[in-house]
Amino acid sequence: MADPLFWLGFSLLLVAMSLTAVLMAALPAFRDLARAARSAEKLFDTLRREFPPTLEAIRLTGLEITELTDELNEGVAKASQAVQQVDSSLTTVRHQAHRINISTRSVIAGVQAAWRSFNRRPPAPKPVPRDRQLPTGRERSP
Repeated sequence: MADPLFWLGFSLLLVAMSLTAVLMAALPAFRDLARAARSAEKLFDTLRREFPPTLEAIRLTGLEITELTDELNEGVAKASQAVQQVDSSLTTVRHQAHRINISTRSVIAGVQAAWRSFNRRPPAPKPVPRDRQLPTGRERSP
């Protein structure tokens, strides 16, 4: 039992049997791994064909969204300006209506005053007291 060649051969036999068992157990895993590699290769081919156009479409969509956003911002700015102009016009109309109201009242008051003055009868002359009357040509002074 002390023969080293025997132990060396026995060790090599055990190693060969272990490697054979490992390879037999690993063969289904290697086949599955090869199948997964083929599937991954097909996936990568599909991605290589489809990914650039998809990225281009996404980029174009982003540009269109940017353009639409710019147009929307311009529309909002124009609407804001229109609202400001309408507000300014309404303020001007209010001021003009107020001035017209004041002018109309003034005209009406002037017409009423003119009407009253036109229709007013002149007051009767006040009798002058006799002591203050001027002498007329009929009376002679003594």
